[in-house]
Amino acid sequence: MMAKKAPNPIDKHVGSRVRMRRMMLGMSQEKLGDALSLTFQQVQKYEKGTNRIGASRLQQIAHILQVPVAFFFEGAPDLGDGTPTNGLGEAPSPAYISDFLATSDGLALTKAFMRIQDAKLRRRIVDLVEHIAGEPVENGNGGAGH
Repeated sequence: MMAKKAPNPIDKHVGSRVRMRRMMLGMSQEKLGDALSLTFQQVQKYEKGTNRIGASRLQQIAHILQVPVAFFFEGAPDLGDGTPTNGLGEAPSPAYISDFLATSDGLALTKAFMRIQDAKLRRRIVDLVEHIAGEPVENGNGGAGH
């Protein structure tokens, strides 16, 4: 039997994004597993990056978790071999976002925010929080909605 090699950094990243999104929705590993006809242990292995998620399975997971497939690659590490990641590595999801979502306040705030249906109201809340925090509003942060 071959020695177990460390999970690929991209597989680990995709798995952690699956976990983050599942937690944002308040969904258990069992519930996601049931939807995929898998055991929660298999879901756990996907989330840790120990098992690689195939393309069709990732499409299924994206559908269940209500995100585009690209969501799972946001902020993915580049391959470290000089291969350009075609801008995917530039996607706005640095570690502080995962850290924030790992806190109970961050998760509660995100879940409540996602329940606000009115996009203009959501934008105004973001502007308000940025104003309170004293953050200069970046150009291109949010696109044409300003």
